[in-house]
Amino acid sequence: MALPTPRCSTGISGLDDILQGGLPQGHLYLFEGEPGTGKTTLGIHFLLAGAALGETGLYVTLSETAAELKAVAESHGWQLDQPGLEVFELVSPEQLGPDAEQSIIHPAEMELNQTVQGVMARIAARRPRRVVFDSLSEMRLLAQDPLRYRRQVLALKHFFARHDCTVLMLDDLSAATGDMQLRSIAHGVVWLQQLVGEYGADKRFLRVAKMRGIGFRSGEHDFVLQTGGIQVFPRLIAAEHHKHFILENMSTGNAALDEALGGGLARGSNTLFVGPSGVGKTTTAVACVHAALQRGENAAYYLFDEGLGTLLPRAEALGYDIRPALDSGQFALSALDPAEVTPGEFAARVRQAVEQDGVRVVVIDSLNAYLQAMPGGKFLILQMHELLTYLNQRGVMTLMVLGQHGILGHGKLDVDLSYLSDAVVLFRYFEARGNLLKAVSVTKSRTNRHANSIHEFRLGERGVEIGVALTDFEGVVSGVARYTGDIALLSDADGRDT
Repeated sequence: MALPTPRCSTGISGLDDILQGGLPQGHLYLFEGEPGTGKTTLGIHFLLAGAALGETGLYVTLSETAAELKAVAESHGWQLDQPGLEVFELVSPEQLGPDAEQSIIHPAEMELNQTVQGVMARIAARRPRRVVFDSLSEMRLLAQDPLRYRRQVLALKHFFARHDCTVLMLDDLSAATGDMQLRSIAHGVVWLQQLVGEYGADKRFLRVAKMRGIGFRSGEHDFVLQTGGIQVFPRLIAAEHHKHFILENMSTGNAALDEALGGGLARGSNTLFVGPSGVGKTTTAVACVHAALQRGENAAYYLFDEGLGTLLPRAEALGYDIRPALDSGQFALSALDPAEVTPGEFAARVRQAVEQDGVRVVVIDSLNAYLQAMPGGKFLILQMHELLTYLNQRGVMTLMVLGQHGILGHGKLDVDLSYLSDAVVLFRYFEARGNLLKAVSVTKSRTNRHANSIHEFRLGERGVEIGVALTDFEGVVSGVARYTGDIALLSDADGRDT
């Protein structure tokens, strides 16, 4: 049986995860991306990872000066002036002066030969284990002929192989139609891409187009380029994360709501709270989280709409004091900007909370704002499906909030996720006795035998209050609801309007 090929870490944990351990050693890899996608930073990551293991590294730069490259490293808090690392500026300022103009510019074949020979001589002298070649666009321009360019790249590839180098060749895609010839030569190809939207931060993602001899996670993987380097978020594949858990119903903290749900919220299921603005969806979710915290479970709340400055005081006013759990770390409350966070980054945060922090309850509030972080509705459905499947398989109880358009919720939804939900709780306004009141009903449950009745619902000093089942409703499902029955309402007992 053949021994596994030794791997070479890229220095980026997420990319190593996508490659299932890193790059096979001793081969040439092509990293393609337009300017600004992070190729240079990735190359520095690669060399620093080797230096941490005692491996020598060489950064061959044709497009940037050594000073510029070191400035990029320093912006991330890195130092290239350390033993075993060298930045080789292939074309020095002296070579670009007036005295060297004739030998530098013409003929192209001489220039290319000098470039390749210079690289080979430096590698033969330094014997590096890792090499970054930045960038191929200059070599392509020097060659001026595809055949000559391919021959020289092949010569470099065989030279690197003889010296047991693992090489990253960076290409800024200056060729009009992509370099298919070079892609066939390289042992692996990774594409770095940048999506420029009309508003918010640019979204970056990478794709492994080819990698010989090893398995890897295909598809698009989000990454961010920030101070400290690149952070890659591997695409979530729910089937890889199944975990055994006990099937059980957990209380929402309200006996009447538990009864309507058929016993409570099921472990390893997701519940969708749907209704218009201000009807109480978020407060109900907070009540469910408070009940979980009282049981000693860890919870995470991802807030896309409301700020922390309003959510916490409102919860306390209704009797749900979650600050102690927040201070102790039992409860994680994150206010996220949908214009800045990517779907892959969000999924990675959720996964970290579940696997590292032991979170058993997750709330996403709201899906409407989360949609704004997506390039299109198709991707929202696919990625949310994978995330919900992952959470279900890990035994996590998930609550999602989805707002309807308009104050009374007569409009359509931004996206219909009801088919992905294991349970759906519908909130509605209704009119009765000259007051605008609220109603709640459970319209779907895959895990429990839920009630089909409609109940009055309100928020008071004691938190969520749910009345007895009301009959004689008209137009609840259509959104223009009136109640003309004689059953006592919650407000009848105290004479207060809800």
